[in-house]
Amino acid sequence: MDKRLEQLVAQMQQHAPQTEERQLVLAQLVDEILRSRSLCRPLGNQPLVGVYQQIYQQVRQQLLLYVNEQLNQYNPKQMTVRVWTHNLRNQAFRKILDDVQLKSLALEAQRHPPHTELRQYALGELVEAIRLSLRLCHPHRESFSPQFYELLYDEAVNKTLTYVCQKIDNYDPGRGDGKFMNWVNFRLDRVLLQSYHEFKKHNTMSLPSLTNLEAFAQPEETHFMFENLHDYLEQDYDNVFKKAHIKNRPDANFSTIALARLSGESWQDISRDLGIPLPTLSSFFQRCCKNFRQKFRQYI
Repeated sequence: MDKRLEQLVAQMQQHAPQTEERQLVLAQLVDEILRSRSLCRPLGNQPLVGVYQQIYQQVRQQLLLYVNEQLNQYNPKQMTVRVWTHNLRNQAFRKILDDVQLKSLALEAQRHPPHTELRQYALGELVEAIRLSLRLCHPHRESFSPQFYELLYDEAVNKTLTYVCQKIDNYDPGRGDGKFMNWVNFRLDRVLLQSYHEFKKHNTMSLPSLTNLEAFAQPEETHFMFENLHDYLEQDYDNVFKKAHIKNRPDANFSTIALARLSGESWQDISRDLGIPLPTLSSFFQRCCKNFRQKFRQYI
């Protein structure tokens, strides 16, 4: 794809502005950029219809303007063509995804019966549109440190979007000002405060980092620590790491979680994949690190 984008950009630069040839290549370039879009993608082999087709066409028109206007400023030595086109595509979506369009997507989701393929598709499109629009608020930001706020906010956003999917039928466009994002952001505000109290209840004001695992090794052994630690966790000869798990969740065991972190997965990704709140995950992990400290020191 990158090579195709580079070819089309080069072709556009060869043609003078406003010429028919340039406009033709511009259309091809924009269509190529939109091939990798994350929103308004067809369901199976079905063509786009309704609000999805409407948004797609509006974004395409906006992207035609952006690419044509900014092509002369594009410098491939400073930014790859993939990053440049990705940024332009996101700008176009943000321009189009106002509250009117987001409301239309929400109403489209409500139109389909729960647990159907069309409902799931509509909810997936709605959640992606919310993320792309950057219209989620950042409540209470000044009340916390930047690092802790980022942790709280990620947790609150995930819970809020889950709520939107589960309770979309609760959205009433005839209530109050009817703005969809006001309904979403009101929920986000509440969930963020709830998440704060949950973290506080677990005495967890930050997430453990890989330094929790590095502490198992002696300083002179740090170079080999990760490889040895990974093997030890994976083998788990005594099955102790798999036995240590979150209550009623044997799949959410220390071995699985620690290996995921050593492989570079974020806490947010692990929380989402396991369906376990971050405070619970963090508290469990730190407790295990403390319990297994001596065992790791003896082995590593």
